[in-house]
Formats: sequence, C-alpha cells, structure tokens
Amino acid sequence: MTTPFYVPPEQLMKDRAEYARKGIARGRSIVAVEYCDGVLLLAENPSGTLQKIGELYDRIAFAGVGKYNEFESLRVAGIRHADLKGYAYARSDVTAKGLANAYSQTLGHVFTQEVKPYEVEIMIVEVGDEPAENRIFRVTYDGTLYDERRFAAIGGEDEPLLAHLEQAHAPDAALGDALGWAMEAFRAATEREFEPEDWEAAVVDRTLGRRTFRRLDPGELG
Repeated sequence: MTTPFYVPPEQLMKDRAEYARKGIARGRSIVAVEYCDGVLLLAENPSGTLQKIGELYDRIAFAGVGKYNEFESLRVAGIRHADLKGYAYARSDVTAKGLANAYSQTLGHVFTQEVKPYEVEIMIVEVGDEPAENRIFRVTYDGTLYDERRFAAIGGEDEPLLAHLEQAHAPDAALGDALGWAMEAFRAATEREFEPEDWEAAVVDRTLGRRTFRRLDPGELG
C-alpha cells in the first residue's frame, strides 16, 4: 500500500489563494460609487452579451469579476435564493447582508473543501430609503466578507481605482459626477482612453420605485 502524498494545510491554502488571485487579476475591474440617489456600478466590459452586472432583487444588484461561468452561476443562485425567501416570508426580508452572508459561506466552503477554488470576486449592492442605509458588500474568493462605505472596487486594478476614488469622491454628488469620477479612475489606473461602448454601467436608484435597477446605455456614458 502506497503512502498518500502529504501537503501541509498552510501550503495547500496558500497555493489555492495564489491560484484564485491570478485568475481574478486577469479580469477587468468593477467599481461601485455612491451618489445622492443611489449607487452606480461601472465596469470595463466591451461585450454586449456577457454582462458582469445584474439585478438580484428589488433594490439589490450583483457584480462579479474573474471566471465568467463561475460568477454567473453565483448570480443565478442568488436570484433563486432571494425569490424563495421573498415568497416564503416577505420581500422586505431579502437584504444585501443576507445574500452576502450566503455567498460568503458558499465561497468559503468551495475554497476549503473543493479541489479548485472559484476564481471570482463579487459585490452585492443595496440602495436604502436614505443614503445612510445604502449597503456595499464585497466577497472574495475565500469567502471573506467586507462591508464597504461610499465606494468599492473589485478585480485586478482595484488598488489604483480605490486610490483615485478616495481623492475624488464627495457625499451627495449627482449621478453625472459619480460617473465622471469612476471613468477617470479607470483612465488613471489603466492609462488608456475608452469609448462609450467599452463600458457596462447600471444604477440602483431609490427614485425609480420598487424596481430600482436600471442599466445605462452608451448615450448616457458618452
């Protein structure tokens, strides 16, 4: 009988984390920026069909970077989870915090128990009745959950994006200002110019009624 190949747990977790980070770093980043009426989500994504930003529930949006099929499966699972909870209890019981906790547990389980971790990083965004009630949660490949304020970024260029937004962001700004800050952050981080068709953008806006999610078309991004 042969002796099983042994790998120290610390080395195994380190290798999995490095593998996941490399996959995420190849993905184009996404930023979330609060403005006076809600939260803007902006991604560099020239594809018109493979969308990285989507609606989860009435006031909640999802964004993912990394391996498309993996974060898309998480988005669909989140929609099913939200629909079932909203139907069984009440629509107001579906919150970004509850969904973020569920995602955190799923990604944490995959990272520790499965052979290959998910190469994804996701954001769950909820708009509240007041700006102070907005929520931005970020979940990493290993299930670590972060509660962000004012703005957040995921993907390979998150640090330079956050550094630019830290200097530019101001509370109670209009959507146009938030959009300008986010676009300029991408230009500064990548040192490239973008066309309107290069962006994917959406908002969760409290002024839109029950369904707060709305995509921005290229004309608005020009």
